[in-house]
Amino acid sequence: MRLPRFVAAALLSLGVMAAQAETLKIGTVPGAYSDAVNAVIPEAKAQGLDIKVVEFSDWTTPNVALDAGDIDVNFFQHRPFLENAAKQKGYRFAIVGLGILQNIGLYSLKHKSVDAIPVGGKVAIANDPVNQGRGLLLLQKAGLIKLKDGVGFLGTVDDIIENPKRLTFTEVEGPQLARITGDVDLAQGYPHFIVAAGTFDPTSALIYSGIEDKLFAVSFVTQAARKDDPAIRTFVRLFQNSEAVKRQIHTSFAGSDKLYLLAWQN
Repeated sequence: MRLPRFVAAALLSLGVMAAQAETLKIGTVPGAYSDAVNAVIPEAKAQGLDIKVVEFSDWTTPNVALDAGDIDVNFFQHRPFLENAAKQKGYRFAIVGLGILQNIGLYSLKHKSVDAIPVGGKVAIANDPVNQGRGLLLLQKAGLIKLKDGVGFLGTVDDIIENPKRLTFTEVEGPQLARITGDVDLAQGYPHFIVAAGTFDPTSALIYSGIEDKLFAVSFVTQAARKDDPAIRTFVRLFQNSEAVKRQIHTSFAGSDKLYLLAWQN
């Protein structure tokens, strides 16, 4: 059957658009980062980008996958984490856009104040470099430990020089901290993971890190050779200008402005 000319033209146009659509695989972790990328998919599709979200449950595999070319971009890490990973593994990556700066905290489901943490208390902290250091800095800020001078966010449990309450430490993958908070006296916590787990109130931390230092903004990262890739640049621009993304991030952080900052806006 011969199709009317206008119908044939419309179908041809759709076929050309489909052929021109470019797929980008974005590696994320569950919670705010996956949610936010999913929120921009309809807008990206309208611009000829087919966005596929690939979720990881740890903070190691997203960089392995990016280095192997299994994904095009990842969205889970801040600059210090990236620089440490590059130093250890030789990755040649580049940040192509700022994302979310979240306010990490120390949480307890057993005690209502830092002073109530008992002698010999159990503390859960992140097991990776940089994020563990950030957790230890929070413990120092709370007056529970003292670190060697100058170690900053690169400190580890081996850098603790004063521990008057003789706290013991359990090192855990960052995404899993929310799930074990009830099993310890105090735990380092990431609000968006807490929201995703649905285990307790993410606004209930005994102390927070603050959301002033953009150094720790989770950002979009790609292989250095692709840092000027037009499709990747278009995706980042769409993400940062999407009202749907902003609404979703607010929801993913329990509707609390104190838990996060849109790093590209401030």
